[in-house]
Amino acid sequence: MEKHGRYGFMVIFFCVIISFGLLSFISCFIAEIKKAKRNDLKVDGKLCYLPGSDAYRFGIAALICLIVGQIIGNLLICRNFCSRERGKTRKPRIATALVIFSWISFGIAVILISGATSMSKEQAYGRGWLDRECYLVKDGVYIGSGSLVLVSLGSTLAAAAILTIKNNSQAEQGRRRIHAQVFS
Repeated sequence: MEKHGRYGFMVIFFCVIISFGLLSFISCFIAEIKKAKRNDLKVDGKLCYLPGSDAYRFGIAALICLIVGQIIGNLLICRNFCSRERGKTRKPRIATALVIFSWISFGIAVILISGATSMSKEQAYGRGWLDRECYLVKDGVYIGSGSLVLVSLGSTLAAAAILTIKNNSQAEQGRRRIHAQVFS
């Protein structure tokens, strides 16, 4: 029964992380569709105006879901790293590499989504986004960011799964040893 309880706990966390990842990806996909287009841009001499778009709200939602999913996933990984007996076991290299890859993907995704989202706000005449110039989000930026979201959270889940399986197998071996010593 205890074994099923531990796996049930992990399944719930995995489902929550997958849900946040999918919400973030879907928000990025919708933001790509809703972003400002070239024909929305109005130019008056040297001044430009770009109205705000719904991509701003969806970009914020994508960022929040990504950050929450990454935090939950890494708390799960830290729980598995810390629950192991110190000195007797080694940290799996694959899980460590996946965590590093996850954080790199996460960082790039946050930068891309943040930049694109900030460009999706209203850019008023004479103010623009940067240096008083209006900027449009390039095609595919949100979709690429959404792909990085899936890569980041997928790597986090894979690392958590590897550590969970390893910890549970080590715990089972420990129980067998204790059981063998009791009945010897």
